[in-house]
Amino acid sequence: MKLFKLVAFGSVLAVTGILSTNYLDDAALAGGRGQRNKPSKKCITRKEIIKAQNTWGNAIVAIGKASQNGGDFIGLAEETVDNLYAYDEGNVLFKPTLASEQQFRLTEEDALSYFVGGDIPEDIGFALRPWSNVRFENAAFSLNCKTALAMGNYYFTDATTGEETKVEYSFGYIRNKDGKLLIILQDSSLPFNPEQ
Repeated sequence: MKLFKLVAFGSVLAVTGILSTNYLDDAALAGGRGQRNKPSKKCITRKEIIKAQNTWGNAIVAIGKASQNGGDFIGLAEETVDNLYAYDEGNVLFKPTLASEQQFRLTEEDALSYFVGGDIPEDIGFALRPWSNVRFENAAFSLNCKTALAMGNYYFTDATTGEETKVEYSFGYIRNKDGKLLIILQDSSLPFNPEQ
């Protein structure tokens, strides 16, 4: 019986040690101050996803405006891809809406080509249309603390005609070591059209 109690007590200590180590790791990641923040404060929230979506949409609009006004739209696009996508962190699964010959953009250069044109012949520069607005309608979220997914429709307003184009999307996010949300998945497509 004593042996059973010792084994049980040892198991409790081991589990407690693992949990407290993870708790301290989360605190260290939260700012390196050694403060014990609740892990839930580290988890990705819907509010953060919506903010990231708005940032992405505003960047697409800004790239098009810069192109129209003779600004450095390529530099802005490079900054957008570098700051909003997790290519520097690892794999990014990016399947753009208007890509058919090279459907998947697994490098920063390929993503940049999609937005402003580049080495991929089919790319005419999606962000150069230009668009006057990008509006997200989230159908659902899947929040898994350090990763998160959002799915729904986004609407791109043509700056010339004012017409909206509806596009279906799935986005995946991670939080980097600086606490910033980065895109690890973007899968976009035009809605099914039974007449085609």
